[in-house]
Amino acid sequence: MFHLAQLTPNLGNYFKATFESRPNRFIVMCKTSSGETIRTYLPNPGRLHELFLPGVTLYVSPATQEPGKPPRKTAFTTIAVERDGLPIFLHTHQTNDIVELLLKNKAIPALKGAQIVKREVKVGRSRFDFLLQHKKKELYLEVKSCTLFGDKVAMFPDAVTERGRRHLLELAEMAKEGINTAVVFAIQSPRLKWFMPDYHTDLAFSKTLLNVRSQVKILPIAIPWTKNLTIKTPAKELVIPWDYLESEVVDSGSYILLLELKKKKTCKVGSLGKLSFPKGHYLYVGSAMANLSARIARHKRKDGKKFHWHIDFLREIADDFIALPIRSSKREECLLSETVGNCFSESHLGFGSSDCHCPSHLYYSQDNPLHLRKFHDLLESFRMREPTKN
Repeated sequence: MFHLAQLTPNLGNYFKATFESRPNRFIVMCKTSSGETIRTYLPNPGRLHELFLPGVTLYVSPATQEPGKPPRKTAFTTIAVERDGLPIFLHTHQTNDIVELLLKNKAIPALKGAQIVKREVKVGRSRFDFLLQHKKKELYLEVKSCTLFGDKVAMFPDAVTERGRRHLLELAEMAKEGINTAVVFAIQSPRLKWFMPDYHTDLAFSKTLLNVRSQVKILPIAIPWTKNLTIKTPAKELVIPWDYLESEVVDSGSYILLLELKKKKTCKVGSLGKLSFPKGHYLYVGSAMANLSARIARHKRKDGKKFHWHIDFLREIADDFIALPIRSSKREECLLSETVGNCFSESHLGFGSSDCHCPSHLYYSQDNPLHLRKFHDLLESFRMREPTKN
């Protein structure tokens, strides 16, 4: 068992705090046990909506001044967040140190016996995380940190990553030249069984992963963190359901639109007439069984489109907007709407449901759904199904 301080001594002695807010991607505000609110640096640009919920426990470390660098503006660093009683490691800058430790201790079964030749290896215009000596051959290894998961399924990425897709393509080209290449997805939870690319969020990355799997070794490793931020060994390699992905990585399916009105507004909505919308958050359920990306792109635009659906009118007056696709080979719009309706109240009867038997496809929440555990559980139940249950 290995203590985090042995791996990343610059983190110092961590303490626990309570999450309050995230003003931007790299700053987290939290409250200490003494009641003091502190500003911390977050070395992770991911969305992390499902982790940073109000009141969750954070693991925070005092910042260490690095030689030759200007003083840090933040005196603390958030290194992990607690979910279901276990820490989820967030420090992406230190993930390679964790993987190095696992390699040196022969704790990654598929790379047992590999020797580290060099870290941060430049090849052409790119830089890869490790050059290894494995089975008497060189192997170039890229590492990706994964914090997105549901009950049994982990997914990567949680935001579009063109850089990640480019790495896959470059490793595949190297493999065609006879060079051994691999990607480790360092999954920051031990309680999982399956790994899949997040085709709901990044369809291009997911298609690329499927296309290169015969050239690049794909290794999803569940890191067995414990409550006190130590690591048990060995790490477990998760199963990738390639056959399931072949049918499900498609540009079709359903979606949830999250819209916010910062004050009460009124507008005419097609045949429904003039409707009043109270201040708050709205959830709209729709689908497109072909060209889902194009449908969502249309919803994002406010100008230059002819109003066709009820949602077009609400989109026009909304102050904020987020689209959450749920890609699937099956039509599940009404099932999704029913499930959302079990968690949130209907907004207006007949809204978005003129071509089905649902009472409505629009729902209301006084609180931001992204701040509610029940919403993330709902989203995960559709996005992160076990492949055997599809």
